Amino acid sequence: MKTIGLIGGMSWESTAEYYRLLNEFTRDRLGGLHSARCVLYSVDFAEIERLQVEGRWTEAGEILAEAARALEAAGADMVLICTNTMHKVAGQVEAAVAIPLLHLADATAEAVRASGVRRVGLLGTAFTMEQEFYRGRLEEGGLDVRIPDAEARAIVHRVIYEELCLGIVREESRAAYQKVITDLVAGGAEGVILGCTEIELLIAPEHSPVPTFPTARLHAEAAVRASLSDEALLGAQRSAASRQ
Repeated sequence: MKTIGLIGGMSWESTAEYYRLLNEFTRDRLGGLHSARCVLYSVDFAEIERLQVEGRWTEAGEILAEAARALEAAGADMVLICTNTMHKVAGQVEAAVAIPLLHLADATAEAVRASGVRRVGLLGTAFTMEQEFYRGRLEEGGLDVRIPDAEARAIVHRVIYEELCLGIVREESRAAYQKVITDLVAGGAEGVILGCTEIELLIAPEHSPVPTFPTARLHAEAAVRASLSDEALLGAQRSAASRQ
């Protein structure tokens, strides 16, 4: 089993979900008392958010690059940035270490393609929805990406930073997101990417008329696949067979 390095804390609400998912997926694949081998470097999100607002992305990227170097030194075999927005500095992080970075948008695009969906709506922070670093990566992965209009984007962004990142889940905000999703579907979206890891705290599959693609879950699942070698899986299968 390879060690998964997590750059988290952006926000810690969704990073906690990453930890839970990594362990659940590992247990599901290996059985018994197996859990994920992982290392977490959790940053102070207040500092990162301030740099985002001020457009000081290179400085924010260096904080994450330093986190990646620490994870590598701690024995991580791969790095995950546990947030969609900060993939804006993925190249900077990737260049700081010799171990691979598992890009969240790549894991998401792969899952969307596997479902047969090509035309998708994208929800996330304003940075994620409006800038090319993320949408462009999805489009390079073969997807036709649609985003909400300006008013809806402002609602989605506000709820993320003022509510979900603080662990606040409101029914009125869920209803507002459902209206945004309905409008995206009316515009031709066949599925919706929950392109902010905190959105999964608010929107579940039953809240959407089309398939949703929860990026934290998809990222964690891809990481577990990458961490488990064929030998590890074979060993777990033999162990399970011997107990039967």
